Amino acid sequence: MTVRAFFQVAKIANFQPPFDTIFLKVFYPAIEISSEEEKTNLTVPANSLNAPFPVVILFNGYNCEAFVYQWLAEKLTERGLVVVTFNFVAEEFPGNINLTPGANFTASKPDVYGTKPTSVTLPTLLLKLEELQTQGVLAGLLDLERITLGGHSAGGKFAIENANPKFFSQVAASFGYGVHSMGYVMQGYPPGTILPLPDQLPLLLLAGTNDGVITNSSAMHGIEEGDAITPTMRTWKEAILGGRQDSYVVFIEGANHFVMAHPLDPTAARNYLDFPLTQPAESIRSFMAEAIGLFIGAHVQKQPDALESLQNLLNSNSLVNSWHCK
Repeated sequence: MTVRAFFQVAKIANFQPPFDTIFLKVFYPAIEISSEEEKTNLTVPANSLNAPFPVVILFNGYNCEAFVYQWLAEKLTERGLVVVTFNFVAEEFPGNINLTPGANFTASKPDVYGTKPTSVTLPTLLLKLEELQTQGVLAGLLDLERITLGGHSAGGKFAIENANPKFFSQVAASFGYGVHSMGYVMQGYPPGTILPLPDQLPLLLLAGTNDGVITNSSAMHGIEEGDAITPTMRTWKEAILGGRQDSYVVFIEGANHFVMAHPLDPTAARNYLDFPLTQPAESIRSFMAEAIGLFIGAHVQKQPDALESLQNLLNSNSLVNSWHCK
């Protein structure tokens, strides 16, 4: 499978410049072209053999550039998906400018949560996908009724809590790594509050047993002494009911918070809070890509052997500390 990508920009309505622009990179399955064609083609045509392509939107963690998730975007594109990564710089608090997945903090408050989307970027990204369906290299080749939301850290949180058919009927599933649904005490939540998730679509929660960011951020959720596993496990137990056998939680032995971000930029993200890896980084990322790809293959692409392959992977891979499905 040949993977190619192109760039796009989109404006968020009612936002003031310069903090109103999303910069997208769109990965897609492409045809192989000859060396002579390579000399003149700026854009390589899509390989329409397996179209229409389901879409994955990847939400970054705070101050993690989209490039650090390209390894995953390429792996998923090789499975016949179109993957969108993006960069969005915003001033979410006065004087506090960050590369952000796009939070709507008002929608996360106790009296509002669950009544509106918590992402300011997702509606714009969905509109841009509709535009790409009408023009350009992917025109007519996208399956906009099978969109998966995924992400890392805060981006993963926005992915799993906005996978809500009430707001976005196009979304078919979600996944997140290094994520949980605990509320912030600074927003008015009692200590240790687990916020409910939409719980209507397939969900994959991935967590590392050496996640130092989750451990060292416990005070933000009113917890004096935290650990890497409890917030995600509590989210699994309390935020979703399941019952469809399409919701999963997987704990990866020795994985830390930023193993998903590769190559990690040590100058911007909160990597100083993280713990060291105790398992090889490449092995962890390979497992993550396989698990996410098979999850989407089973529950979004409806590939006949993907569900069995996913279960076999979770049962046999030595990196799996534990996993549960409901």
